[in-house]
Amino acid sequence: MKPLRIITLTLLSAFFVIFLILPIYSVVKHGLNPTVLAECFRNPIYLEGLFNSFKIAIVATAITFVIAMVPALVYDRYDFTGKKLVNTLMLIPMILPPFVGALGFMQIFGHYGTVNTILTSCGIPRVDWLGGGGRFWMVCVIEALHLYPILYLNILTALANVDPALNEAARNLGAGRWRRFRQITLPMIRPGVFAGGTLILIWSFTELGTPLMFGYNRVTTVQIFNGITELETNPLPYALVVIMLVAAAVLYAVSRIFLGKSSAIAMTKGMSAPNTRKLTKWGSILALSPFAAVVFMAGLPHIALILTAFSVDWYGVILPKHFTLAHFENALSHDMVTGSIVNSLKYSSLAMLVCVTVGIITAVIITRWRPRGWQIFDTLSMMPLAIPGIIMAFGFLSMSTNFPIARMFLDPMKNPFILLGMAYAIRRLPYVTRAAAAGLEQTPLDLEEAARNLGAGSWSVMRRIVIPLISANIAVGALFAFSFSMLEVSDSLLLAHKKEFYPITKAIFELSGILGSGPWIACAFGVWTMAFLACTLAAANAILGKKMGSLFRF
Repeated sequence: MKPLRIITLTLLSAFFVIFLILPIYSVVKHGLNPTVLAECFRNPIYLEGLFNSFKIAIVATAITFVIAMVPALVYDRYDFTGKKLVNTLMLIPMILPPFVGALGFMQIFGHYGTVNTILTSCGIPRVDWLGGGGRFWMVCVIEALHLYPILYLNILTALANVDPALNEAARNLGAGRWRRFRQITLPMIRPGVFAGGTLILIWSFTELGTPLMFGYNRVTTVQIFNGITELETNPLPYALVVIMLVAAAVLYAVSRIFLGKSSAIAMTKGMSAPNTRKLTKWGSILALSPFAAVVFMAGLPHIALILTAFSVDWYGVILPKHFTLAHFENALSHDMVTGSIVNSLKYSSLAMLVCVTVGIITAVIITRWRPRGWQIFDTLSMMPLAIPGIIMAFGFLSMSTNFPIARMFLDPMKNPFILLGMAYAIRRLPYVTRAAAAGLEQTPLDLEEAARNLGAGSWSVMRRIVIPLISANIAVGALFAFSFSMLEVSDSLLLAHKKEFYPITKAIFELSGILGSGPWIACAFGVWTMAFLACTLAAANAILGKKMGSLFRF
């Protein structure tokens, strides 16, 4: 093996050991205490938190299946007016972190919010939507409305890979529509359903921001968050993280058994043109109806957030009557807001540079070099998708607390620039790796071999041939890495401890808890973040289209 490749493999291995394996090891080392683990299972409060987390994961995942399946099938099978537009609109939830969307839902379903105002005008008593059992359902609905695009994109990607000739042959043999869907389409798209469903199951199980914003404290993630101030004296948070890590692995295994079962039928790449049916005017209207229903529900938090940000007083009325720009002016002049924007730009820029560098190298290794054991690098690069964000964030915090050498460079109390930048990077690395690998797999080797035959070195081939050919894929991966880092929740809430180091999401969370104008400023700030991420997703969707779902697969 060439010396350059040996050095590259060594440096990449060191990166994964320090920023992926070591944080997990730090948590497991301090959390695998039989006495402390037993205390977690004896304490009814912690048991209730774990049970509630499981319930949220199962219910939220079930809701996403209901939301995503029908629109995906309609989009794949029919050609109708407005088809390209609705595909973009279906991605609306991804432009706003769910815990920011919770601010909008609080306004709609609050005691004096829109829904209760409509009920009282009809003579129906107010309902406590945000209290008692209502909080549980609000958390589930918010998470499902935020996460369904992942399943939707995965189903679209899977449907695009199914040869339409199979359905046509079954139809010629007399198989009905339902039978064709049950015996052909569903088994063929099962891997895509499994990929998206598993991510949603794990992410909703480990979501921190939404239950925290709703004050739903009896869930494991919030209990971990509330215990980080006692890390040096209280081992219970470590044990809870270990339990959550094991539970997430169990959820992954169980979902693979049930969703991946019968997926032995290999995915068949379509060999013929997509067999879409052109719909008439009224058929197009009917086809648009499921998209309209989903987009309306998914857009409610965004609409409420925008109206709140511009309203003077939205209290006891269906819609605000007076509007103002004062909240945006206050947001721009607030030291926490301006400082958090600068901080997030710095953290996210570092994360993007690391993601692009490591992602391209990893993609080249798993698609071009393929040394012995290359599958390990592929697995390591995708592990952050399967490991919950709160576990990785807690692992970085634990590493910076318990390892003196790490504390010198990664102390969150002094300056969390490197800590947050690397935490963001490891979380978003899978997007860049998958995007770059997809580009390399679609790029023929002939050009690279011709360049080498003409005497070009490995670096010249990479710089002048490979990178330009996959530049669109790299751009999409970099966009995702940067924009989602700007709006990362778990890492921001756990790793930013001082006001001067707050990133955007931590600033929004802190502002939402300030009495008076705090929530209004938080909503105005949320509108800015929503617009920023909307531009990113629109650009990514324009470049990748249906293939964007491949970024959210294991």
